[in-house]
Amino acid sequence: MKFDFTDKKVVITGAAGVIGRRIATDFAAAGALLCLSDNRARKLASLPKELGLKKGRYLTHATELTDAKSIGKLAALVAKEWKSPDIVVNNAGVYHRTGSVLKISTEAYDEMMDVNLRAPFLISRDMANLMVKARVKGSIVNISSGAARRMGMGSVPYCTSKTAIDRLTKGFALELAPLGIRVNAVEPGFAAGSEVSLLSDEYVKAMLSRIPMGRASGPHDAPNAILFLCSEAAGFITGATLAVDGGNSI
Repeated sequence: MKFDFTDKKVVITGAAGVIGRRIATDFAAAGALLCLSDNRARKLASLPKELGLKKGRYLTHATELTDAKSIGKLAALVAKEWKSPDIVVNNAGVYHRTGSVLKISTEAYDEMMDVNLRAPFLISRDMANLMVKARVKGSIVNISSGAARRMGMGSVPYCTSKTAIDRLTKGFALELAPLGIRVNAVEPGFAAGSEVSLLSDEYVKAMLSRIPMGRASGPHDAPNAILFLCSEAAGFITGATLAVDGGNSI
C-alpha cells in the first residue's frame, strides 16, 4: 500500500525488534524522518545503515523504558532536534511466559508492566505535550495484542498489561481529541523472532497452527495498518483498536 509521509517526524520505540524494524522500514519508504529508540545500543547503532537511512534523516536514542529519566531524555532529544514529533509508535514490549500465577516473580511482573504499560503512558504524555506546544495535530499508535481480549495460561501479567493498553489508548484518545491528536492501537499478528521474548519451536508451531488464515504476520501487515491510522485517510478515527492477525483473535 502506498503512503506519503514526506518529512513527517516519527518516533518508534523497540525499533531494533522484529515489528519495530518493519515499521521503521515502511515509514522510511514513505519519506518520513525517524527517531529510532531501543535499549539495545549496539543493534540501534547499526540500524540506520541497515535501513538505508541517510544522515540527517534520523535520530537514535538508547532508551531504557523501565527508567523514567531515560524516557525523559528521549523526549528532550526530540524537543531539541524536532521541537515535536508528528507521529509516535509505542511499539516496544516484552512477553515472558511466567507460568502459574502462584510462581510469577515480582521482577518479571514489574518488567512487563513497566515496558508494556508505564512506558507508553510516559512517552505518550511527554510527546503529546510537545505536540500541543508546537501546535501539531499528531497521531499516536500503541502496539497491543489479541492477549488484551483473551487470557492465556501462563501469561497473566502480559495479558493484563495489554488489556490496560486498550484502556490507555481510549483514555488518551478521549482527552487529546479536542487538541487534534489522535490515538489508536494495532494488534499485530504472530511474528516469532524477538530476542527479548524467546519462544520455543513447539510454542511457535502451536501458535501458527491456530491462525485461521494459516500464516504468520508478514513484513508489511502491521505497518500497513499503522501507516493507515497515521494517515489523513484515518483522520476521523481515534480510540480504535485494529486487529491485524489473520483472524487469530477470533
